[in-house]
Amino acid sequence: MKPGLKLAKEDGSGDVNATEFRRIIGSLRYLTHTRPDLLFAVGYVSRYMQAPKGSHQQAIKHILRHVKGTSNLGIHYQKGGKEELLGYSDSSYSVDQDDGKGTTGVVFYFNERPITWSSQKQQTVALSSCEAEFMAATAAACQAIWLRGLLAEITGEQEQQILIKVDNKSAIALMKNPIFHGRSKHINTRFHYIRECVEREQIKVEHISGEEQRADILTKALPKIKFSEMRDKLGMEEIEET
Repeated sequence: MKPGLKLAKEDGSGDVNATEFRRIIGSLRYLTHTRPDLLFAVGYVSRYMQAPKGSHQQAIKHILRHVKGTSNLGIHYQKGGKEELLGYSDSSYSVDQDDGKGTTGVVFYFNERPITWSSQKQQTVALSSCEAEFMAATAAACQAIWLRGLLAEITGEQEQQILIKVDNKSAIALMKNPIFHGRSKHINTRFHYIRECVEREQIKVEHISGEEQRADILTKALPKIKFSEMRDKLGMEEIEET
């Protein structure tokens, strides 16, 4: 997707065939099960399935051209490696033209390969980038606790502490502070779940620079060179046909 592209429900570009639009979206959605690099773009255009416009169709064509040129990309899962879970969470702040909501991006790695990823529009409007990051980290915490229990059940080993990397120091400070204060009281109480997880030492949060934030590609459209770099860090590589 072109960086900086802003889509809206009503932009005067004219209606297009809604059935065909939804059919293509459904196919692309299926593809994101093995192509996490497409997830943000596909999720973004899928917000306009109810009444698609010409600009939305152009965005889809851009995605399809990219898919055609990168059909050999995939994820290679290797045997062995570090048997540990590692999560990354990121968010965009107030990018939706219609309601001002941000996007949450979460990806978890096991044995240094991505095993689960998501890119979802946030349910409430964040009043700051710190709050948006806090909400994204809470979504990652919920996923981490579920993966933690699943891994322990499969392997028979004790549940391990999971590391989640966040690129916002203010959000990390808020997660590690067990005391509610004026700066955080406006945040919906359900998003404070991660603070309990940190306090119980089920989850550990750690700062990472924006340049190394692997979930960044799940929250916004990036320039071509930056997109390629983040796609490689996400775990995508060329798969040779056998």
